[in-house]
Amino acid sequence: MLNLSEIFYSLQGESTFAGLPCLFVRLAGCNLDCSYCDTGYARSPVAGEMVSVAEIVARLAGYQVSLVEITGGEPLLQPEVAGLVDKLLDLNFTVLLETNGSLSIAGIDPGVFFIIDVKTPGSKVATGFNVANLTLLQPHHQLKFVMVDEADFFWSLDFLTQHKAEIGQLETIFSPVVSSFAPARLAELMLEHQVNARLQLQLHTRLWPDCDRGR
Repeated sequence: MLNLSEIFYSLQGESTFAGLPCLFVRLAGCNLDCSYCDTGYARSPVAGEMVSVAEIVARLAGYQVSLVEITGGEPLLQPEVAGLVDKLLDLNFTVLLETNGSLSIAGIDPGVFFIIDVKTPGSKVATGFNVANLTLLQPHHQLKFVMVDEADFFWSLDFLTQHKAEIGQLETIFSPVVSSFAPARLAELMLEHQVNARLQLQLHTRLWPDCDRGR
């Protein structure tokens, strides 16, 4: 059984899949408390309903969509998420799994598209990153750095330099917290320092700025 916060259908707002129709499976419960968290309603481990893998798959089958993202909360807190990934891959879904980077990705089928957050100091939880995950990354996996300010930008550059051997040419995303770090300023810094990363703004928050969930 999995503790499910919600299932909803929207446009993918982040990652290299941004803009595509996507089904979201948001699991409840998180082990971190990021300063910029925008899904606080899913943080509590008792915030959802207990649902089987089969029931989740049945709900997804009602949509004619092949792209699914498993998110949270923190989905890797729930051991049965591995079985959900396996079932969705068996059914030929393209599966994204977004994780806060604190827990091991070992044991999850590497065919999933991992989107791994690397928590910066501005998140207030930067010390929780599981560095061992970098050795398990596949070429189609992605790293995301959410930046609160310019200090987070330079910290991220240092992180990429320090772990260049493990990260290689992996898709890397820089995303600003727009309330404290102007996107244009981040763009200028990325050009000035010739950063090989993708600047990304959350598409869903720009399309539906007043919608707290289900988008």
